[in-house]
Amino acid sequence: MGPLMKRIAAKASALKIPLNAHLDVTWKCNERCIHCYVDHGAGGDMSTGEIKSLLDQLAAAGTLFLTISGGEIMLRKDIFEIAACARSLRFDVKLKTNGILIGEREAARFGCLGVREADISIYSWRPEIHDAITLTPGSLARSIAAILHLRSQGIRTKIRTPIMKDTAADYPGIQALADELGVMVRFDLTIAPRLDGDRTPLELGVSSDALKGIFRDRRIAVNVEEVCAAPPPLDAQVLSEQLCGAGHAGVYITPQGDVAPCVQFPMVCGSLRRNTFAEIWRGPRFLRIREMRLRDLPVCSTCSNAPICSRCPGLAYLESGDFRGISSLDCKKSLARTGIATPPMRSHGAAPPLAAPDCTGVRHGGG
Repeated sequence: MGPLMKRIAAKASALKIPLNAHLDVTWKCNERCIHCYVDHGAGGDMSTGEIKSLLDQLAAAGTLFLTISGGEIMLRKDIFEIAACARSLRFDVKLKTNGILIGEREAARFGCLGVREADISIYSWRPEIHDAITLTPGSLARSIAAILHLRSQGIRTKIRTPIMKDTAADYPGIQALADELGVMVRFDLTIAPRLDGDRTPLELGVSSDALKGIFRDRRIAVNVEEVCAAPPPLDAQVLSEQLCGAGHAGVYITPQGDVAPCVQFPMVCGSLRRNTFAEIWRGPRFLRIREMRLRDLPVCSTCSNAPICSRCPGLAYLESGDFRGISSLDCKKSLARTGIATPPMRSHGAAPPLAAPDCTGVRHGGG
């Protein structure tokens, strides 16, 4: 993020403007990725009219950047109508897709609409590995073809790659593939639990030893600045920092119209089928999230790794039901980066949950 965008993001956060919105238009998918966190069988997707109404409300709230994601966005027959509506409202539109249904014609339509960016998920440069993760034969070749089609339309296209234990040795090959295609690649070490609380995908994460090697490999971009130095002091300034941008300048909307702080922080704060976006965004649940600071976290506020930790309140929420708790995945990453052990999890009692009783996931608000 450049200096100008950092200033814009900071101003939006200070003014409580949802600058960035992530909209899942469906959880249905034509792949069955072994690590996926969504429920592909969930129904109740918002209608075209409901999504257009939401886009109007987001525009009125000051949203500028809109990510349209899923599931697989191309399974919605109205995807081009949705994208056209978003562009007519002057949103900067990014697509997240596996790309296997995007051919020349589809790419051209997105190009004509002025879609700026598209992220394509690639898990390995080797077809036998990628296709084994998606459980879809031929998916790597079709995703690569989509990248070329989108690029030909002037759409900035990026490869997104979560690193898993069975693909940890593949990232140099993916970087080489990205270089060959003329696109950027972003690697991600986070494998999240499923939105229903199932932690099975976490078994696919890389080992602690593999993490150490990845953090010290300068060929890979994992959004880490200092990987070998000791963290700076845990001072008053650090303790006064907000938890992350979720709920401050960013928001997530499920296909069923539930509103949450972030796609990785699925604590439902309201339903668009019962309230307006403005009512939810300004409501008590988002306010509670915005008020929290690092000093309010019973364990993390005592950890010397806190100044450099990538701690995600959403992962903490999925792990314990309390976004003030720890994220053991982030503790593991901090240990790999600094070699400094985090506070023992068992030595701290769980803090009472802050969420309302029905604020436990992304299922209840669809109605």
